[in-house]
Amino acid sequence: MICESRSLLLKRINAKTIVKKALCLSATVLTLPLLSCSQDPVSDTTASDAATDTTPGTLEITANGEDFVRQGFTDKDGWQISFDHVYVTLADITAAQSDPPFEAGKNQPLEAAEKVEVASPVTVDLAAGDADADPVLVTEVTDAPSGRYNALAWQMVAPTDGPSAGYPLMMVGTATKDGETLPFQIQIADELAFNCGDFIGDERKGILTGAETAEVEATFHFDHIFGDGEAAADDEINTGALGFEALAALADEGEINVNSQDLEKQLTDENYNTLQTVLASLGHFGEGHCVATPFTRLSSVHWFFRLPFI
Repeated sequence: MICESRSLLLKRINAKTIVKKALCLSATVLTLPLLSCSQDPVSDTTASDAATDTTPGTLEITANGEDFVRQGFTDKDGWQISFDHVYVTLADITAAQSDPPFEAGKNQPLEAAEKVEVASPVTVDLAAGDADADPVLVTEVTDAPSGRYNALAWQMVAPTDGPSAGYPLMMVGTATKDGETLPFQIQIADELAFNCGDFIGDERKGILTGAETAEVEATFHFDHIFGDGEAAADDEINTGALGFEALAALADEGEINVNSQDLEKQLTDENYNTLQTVLASLGHFGEGHCVATPFTRLSSVHWFFRLPFI
């Protein structure tokens, strides 16, 4: 785990990017619920229903790239993808006991009865560990109020140093298809703020009782970018994904080494807009959906986009 200081300067966005990202932001609002995540209805249980022992405890904040990152997978185009590193930098993390429950996409403020906040950026490698590794620990808060943490928010920001300096997301690995293997390094410059409703998953997370330890998890769904070869071609997870084939076409001398500026120039407009849309659907709270918005930290636009914690 590499601690980072947030960059104070951001590159000027050119006119083409503004137009494309404006289109993507609209598309995200419309398409985000359609990207295939099995999601049960949000529970009516609020933070006030948690255990009665109010002794502070430890809240672990983790990040999870799921088995797609740890074990590799076949994308919608038939490329077998294996990740060596997936660096992501999280900052301004807030875990909240929301009452009433916050539901992503409902255009509502997040009213926090209790919350914990971690401002400093932290870079983690989602591919760290073996195929069965646990989610990566981002940080922990040792004096967290007891209760049910049913909302999570964070920003994906550009670190100023370290292996992924300048890029909130960097993916390094190899992709193989029909005997061809392409090493890749893909550096994504988009900074996004994620605001997520309640955790959804096989094992309930976020309930902190007394002086015990609980976990909240920032989950990243990389099948939204690449699709899933085990799903049907007409499945939502594949029809909405970019897939690796569009990236393979950018290979130079047998390898792919591109950043967001390269992708904007070299991808078709359709593929670039698809990439922007699926990046905004990358963050989840388990299987729980999030509202994702781009921001510029030197601009007041950031504070307009970020949902308030009341």
